[in-house]
This record gives sequence, C-alpha cells and structure tokens, in this order.
Amino acid sequence: MIFHIFAGWHSRCKALAAAGLGEPAASDAVDAGLGRVGLTELKGELPMQNALLVGLSRQVALAREMDVIANNLANMNTSGFKADGTVFEEFISPTARADNFPAADRRISFVHDRATWMDLGQGPLERTGNPLDVAVNGKGYLTVQTPRGERYTRNGALQINNSGELVTAEGFQVMGESGPITFQPKDRNIAISPDGTISVREGNNAQTESQRGQLRLVSFDQPGRLQKDGTGVFLAPAGVTPQADKLSRVMQGTIEKSNVRSVIEMTRMIEVTRSYTHIANILSQHADLRRTSIEKLSEVPTS
Repeated sequence: MIFHIFAGWHSRCKALAAAGLGEPAASDAVDAGLGRVGLTELKGELPMQNALLVGLSRQVALAREMDVIANNLANMNTSGFKADGTVFEEFISPTARADNFPAADRRISFVHDRATWMDLGQGPLERTGNPLDVAVNGKGYLTVQTPRGERYTRNGALQINNSGELVTAEGFQVMGESGPITFQPKDRNIAISPDGTISVREGNNAQTESQRGQLRLVSFDQPGRLQKDGTGVFLAPAGVTPQADKLSRVMQGTIEKSNVRSVIEMTRMIEVTRSYTHIANILSQHADLRRTSIEKLSEVPTS
C-alpha cells in the first residue's frame, strides 16, 4: 500500500508538471497506457510524502525496540533469563510502479526491523544456600521435559513436587542421564557434585549414601540458534542437536541471575524515547509546512 501511494504521488506530480500551471493534465487513459498510475485511480486517496514514510518506518522500528527493552526490564529478576537485543537494517524500496522516474527518485531507504538476538552471556551467580538451587558454570544447559517436548534452561531454581520428582519452578521435570530424577520420602542431606551427580542419605542412617541420578547437561555448537519457548526455557530447532557437556560444572546452593544490565537498558529506553519524540516533532513540522503551503497557494489574489 505504501509503495502504491508513493508511485501514484510521483506520477501525479509528473502529469501536472507536464500539463503546466492552469492547464489540464494528460488523460487517465494516456497515463494508463504508458504504465503510469492514472489520476482517476488516485481519487479519494491522500498520497503520503517520502519524508512521512521514512519517518513512520523509523517510528515503527523504535516501537519494536521499546517492546524488547521493556521485556528485558520486566525480567531483570528472573533467574536464568537472557536479555534480547534488536537488529535493524536499511530497506531500499523496490522499483517504483511508474517506470519513467529519474534515477534519484526510484529508490528510497527505509528502516527495517530485521530480527532480535539473544545475549547468551552468563549472568551473575548468587549464593542462596538452598540445596536444590543449582547454577551451571559454563556453556551448558539443564535438560527439562515439558508438555511440548524436551527443552533446555539455565534457571536452576529447582524443587521437589508431591510425587518426589525434581522439577523446575514451572513444574517441568528435570531430566537426568537415565530419565527423571525421583527422591524417596525419607531422603535427606541432598548433595549435588560438580558433575551433576545427586546423592542423598537414606532415613536416619548417616552412613548409607545413595545416588538418585545425574543431571543431564548439554551444550550446542550453535547456541545462537536456540529459540525462547516460555519463561526461561529454550527450544532447539531443527538442525541444532544437543551434545553431552562434560566441561560445565554444577554449583550447588547457587543460582544464576538474569544477565540483563539494568543501567544500560534504562539508558537505551531514554534514547529510544528521545528519538521517537524527535521524529514525531520533525513529522509534525513537515505537516505544518505542507499545510501552510497549501493555504498560501489557495489564496485568491486581490488585484
């Protein structure tokens, strides 16, 4: 729709210029025959100028960036959360519909919201003292089972459900090397070693130590291709295969916080707000200038 109006606006300008001031423009049939937009086709439409379109494209991109920043700030205290960023690029309009423009009028640069990206850097580690809290020191991920299938997380705020299963805060089963990890009602003194092995003391016998499994840690050759799939969990798309991670270490009684840098995000929010306001002022001034020009041109000479 934008490019249709853009082409029509330029075609109308050329038709009026060719006709001369005070003279009728070329007929719509002639315009259509030359591949240009006919004037009849423009009736009832309000053509937009290039400056308005370019400014609008930038405002749309800034609104998207503000959404990303707001989501980062909202998850500033979410354990294991990874901050998002935005990627913008120049979008050059395709060939205009009317094919007889000068070269300078054929291509216009707009702002295009291309994609978002994840900052997979490790967040700060916080000591909690809770034996079920774990942090993965390295590039590995915990494996969890969700209703949508196998997923991966860095959020190590774990707990035991009513069935004795080790689960995440959302209730997803934490997977071990041999499947879900389950505790017995009388298990106590839970210990998690750096390689993820979970051992307990059974009942009142302080001498008997039993293992309940080993946390399944995985890593990826292309972690940047992981996709967020809910709160703190990631989906491995087709072509991204998890591999056993023997290098990452598990830290018991510690949790990884969000890697969102609040000061930087607040600074970005201020910058985006100022840019959006600045563009809005420019577009408003442009509209006022156009309105004033129309009013001046419509005045009837008194002499």
